[in-house]
Amino acid sequence: MIMAGRTLFDKIWDAHVIRELADGWALLHIDRHLLHDLSGPPALADVASRGLSLHDPDLVFATPDHAVSSEPGRIATTFPLGGKLHAELKARTQSAGVRLFDLGEPGQGIVHVMGPELGIVLPGLTVICGDSHTCTNGGLGALAFGVGSSESTHALATQTLRQQKPQRMLIRSEGQLGPGVSAKDLALHIIGQLGADAGVGYAVEFAGEAVRAMDIEARLTLCNLTVELGARYGLVAPDEKTIEWLRDRPFAPKGDLFEEAARHWRTLTSDKDAVFDREELIDANTVKPTITWGTSPQHAIAVDARIPDPAAATDDATRSAIAAALEYMGLEPGAYIAGTPVDRVFIGSCTNSRLSDLRAAAEVVRGRHVAPGVTAWVVPGSENVRSAAEAEGLHTLFESAGFSWREPGCSMCVAANGEQVPPKARCISTSNRNFVGRQGPEARTHLASPAVAAAAAIAGYITDARTLP
Repeated sequence: MIMAGRTLFDKIWDAHVIRELADGWALLHIDRHLLHDLSGPPALADVASRGLSLHDPDLVFATPDHAVSSEPGRIATTFPLGGKLHAELKARTQSAGVRLFDLGEPGQGIVHVMGPELGIVLPGLTVICGDSHTCTNGGLGALAFGVGSSESTHALATQTLRQQKPQRMLIRSEGQLGPGVSAKDLALHIIGQLGADAGVGYAVEFAGEAVRAMDIEARLTLCNLTVELGARYGLVAPDEKTIEWLRDRPFAPKGDLFEEAARHWRTLTSDKDAVFDREELIDANTVKPTITWGTSPQHAIAVDARIPDPAAATDDATRSAIAAALEYMGLEPGAYIAGTPVDRVFIGSCTNSRLSDLRAAAEVVRGRHVAPGVTAWVVPGSENVRSAAEAEGLHTLFESAGFSWREPGCSMCVAANGEQVPPKARCISTSNRNFVGRQGPEARTHLASPAVAAAAAIAGYITDARTLP
């Protein structure tokens, strides 16, 4: 009997199965468990309340990010509620023997930024966190996924999880992204083309010429938005770029052990005869700078396109959904999205707060100034990103242009830290969700790349960064 080839997902999954269960379920070993200040304290408290100890605290890492203030010079209690959560995270990680990357320390930052940059996340590992955007880590070729509170507790106590194997989807992006077109634009384009529920029940592998050409931070951005496609897992096969990016990271293997690991990582590719349950082809040559117009990531259009008209919809449900989104966003159907005035610009989040993202925004900002009436923030994704950016003088460039240079954290993405977009204010955000109220009650959020967001801050309205005078 000839066996079919295996996908990248299959190879990682199969290597972690402790026991096969019924109906496609399996008990998996978990290699890395990441905690933050919202999900970490209750999970650690639950383990303690049961009289249990952590199975392997050396595989668990924590950092405050969601509820801490990003105000310059912040301390833990700058946002009082965040201070309480921080104090509990600090106490419980210390009691449990978990490594905490605390405020002001190298390594602190958004959990999905600090994990890869420290080499805590590696190709072929299973990685979990109480956050749906854990799929970000798949950009390194890890099987990474968000978990709920009970799953987090179970994994802390046993270093295992019971999971049902999903179907596999391949999204190939062939061709080349044009100048000024980023991984964020490609991700929004894919969601806009396929729909926000296209990935439900699937693990998605991103491949193709355009993906191979991406640097690692761009791949992390692409995988970050997998959950906005409806999928729990997103992966990119590791390659020589991955290996060199990980070399000398603090928690990566060293010396001969690194070379041995790299030999294994090179085997983590889908076999040529691997069969996927669904395949999609994206023409990267046609992707333009992209922005959302509505209240779902699938409401994505090119920055030079017209806002959809409900009247053009082919069914009542779609017509009603478009009309409701336009009413919430305060937009006119059929108008060009470019030229729409903006009030706020947020450059940050686990999607686009890495050094390459800040550099892309800085190139747009250089020699220009934020438009009158626009409040613009730059929030580095980690202490290491902040330090590297400041060493390049990016903070001075942004501040002289009228941006606020902030402290690392989730900030205005999740609005769980007192940092919100005012009601009915329009924000161009490099984050990943534009749901109703995501950035604050009645906030109007447009998702975009760092370049498009920076251009909006400079122009005072939505525009293509490539057309700025």
